[in-house]
Amino acid sequence: MPASDLDLGFTVDDWQPPPLPTKESMEGGYCRLTLLDPTAHAAGLFDAFAKDADGIDWSYLPYGPFDSLPALKAWLEKVAGLSDPLFYTVIDQQGKAIGVASYLRIMPASGSIEVGHIHFSPELQKSPAATEAMFMMMRHAFKLGYRRYEWKCDSLNQRSRRAALRLGLSFEGIFRQATVYKGRNRDTAWYAAIDREWPQLEAMFEAWLDPENFDDAGLQRKSLSGMTASILVSTH
Repeated sequence: MPASDLDLGFTVDDWQPPPLPTKESMEGGYCRLTLLDPTAHAAGLFDAFAKDADGIDWSYLPYGPFDSLPALKAWLEKVAGLSDPLFYTVIDQQGKAIGVASYLRIMPASGSIEVGHIHFSPELQKSPAATEAMFMMMRHAFKLGYRRYEWKCDSLNQRSRRAALRLGLSFEGIFRQATVYKGRNRDTAWYAAIDREWPQLEAMFEAWLDPENFDDAGLQRKSLSGMTASILVSTH
């Protein structure tokens, strides 16, 4: 077959591999993301995570729940020294540590980065701060020059799968028997957003997070999932 008849990917011009994510704090209107500090954050995180009394929120993570502050702090100390995954703590407006999330599988050469190890306390879940934390991590990655922003989860984790779609990450398929954790099989569902989608996504996040989008009772006027539905694509 002549080379001229081959189907080839589009050329990637004027792009250079981005730097690694910075370790500086990300400031938002509802929360702040700061590099995980076990000494400063362990007690607050333990108290916040304890509100999930049955440990349900740890079900799809390969670690946890932690039944004591020393156990949680030991794990935090283990992961805080890593550069991949690179962990951040979510700090609320009162200065309390209420969740963690990380960048991982950071591959500047291909322009790909993943968000994961997300563990939000019950008080953070379904709040503007939770959405803002995810928005700030996505924005930081794309501003650095990453081309692809990934989200992966157990295919049975319906909460995570709904969250990915709500945040504007398109479903790309399932890797069967991708790994084993806690003695169980995991089929992994893949989601991603790419750089050319980011300008629209950024505007959607900003519109949703605008205080005018919430009524006096704190209820949203427009849903983020309603906004991002138009940007989701099928890869099949």
